[in-house]
Amino acid sequence: MIPLLAEGLCKAYTAFSLKNVSFSLEPGKITGFIGRNGAGKTTTLKCLFNIVHPDQGRAVFFGKPFTEHELEIKQEIGYVCGGIDYYTQKKLRNITNVTKRFYTTWDDTAYSRYLSLFDLDENKTPAQLSAGMRVKYALALALSHNAKLLLLDEPTSGLDPISRDELLQIFLELCDQGKTIFFSTHITSDLDKCADNIIYISDGRIKADTDMKRFVEGYRVVNLPQGGVPTELESLLIGRKRTKGGYSALVKTGTEQPLGLPAKEVDLEEIMVHLEKEKEV
Repeated sequence: MIPLLAEGLCKAYTAFSLKNVSFSLEPGKITGFIGRNGAGKTTTLKCLFNIVHPDQGRAVFFGKPFTEHELEIKQEIGYVCGGIDYYTQKKLRNITNVTKRFYTTWDDTAYSRYLSLFDLDENKTPAQLSAGMRVKYALALALSHNAKLLLLDEPTSGLDPISRDELLQIFLELCDQGKTIFFSTHITSDLDKCADNIIYISDGRIKADTDMKRFVEGYRVVNLPQGGVPTELESLLIGRKRTKGGYSALVKTGTEQPLGLPAKEVDLEEIMVHLEKEKEV
């Protein structure tokens, strides 16, 4: 069963609008949700939960519309974000005792296992935890009620590289257990390491929704010669960008031959940067 189906989500603000956002998640996979700041990632996630009421569209979790089955659905999903705030001086033990009352499927054995796995001390307070450990605590809470779907809104933002890598390893292990993860981030190198699929949003519209490997392999980058390229070949270039040695541009794989320039493989970050540059032209 499809863990999450977003259908035609729209939300209009004075300076920004979410425009007919539709996508679905593949069970047991990590789907990366990318886009520059202000592109609509967090607004989309809030619309899924009805935290922000969409003007149109709906979210369907495990075949059930969220607005009609909210309490039931919340038993099966976990939401984790960076910059998580708890009562800073309350012990984790007390926070957990309150949280667990909301879940009929809470599993104390699973919770103890995640405390050990994440090296969390219940006698500490959130104020005594690093940013990475607070995210791990949020994950422990989400996973201890047997959440089948995790929605992660930039959970690695602000974390050091080692803590980020540890979390990515955990995400991969969770997918091995059949969990589905929707991972919003602007740190695209994290997705290079773990994502199966990619959804790219720009100016409130979904621009790509595809297999991660296919998306990356669909582009190459070329360094442009001093005098540029002939006018008739300009249309092959996507998002000209200044580099230390001159300029670079993105091209679709298979269209680089007429340029007569060496084409190199490109990562997710370079693709996104060039695609955003293309909008500025």
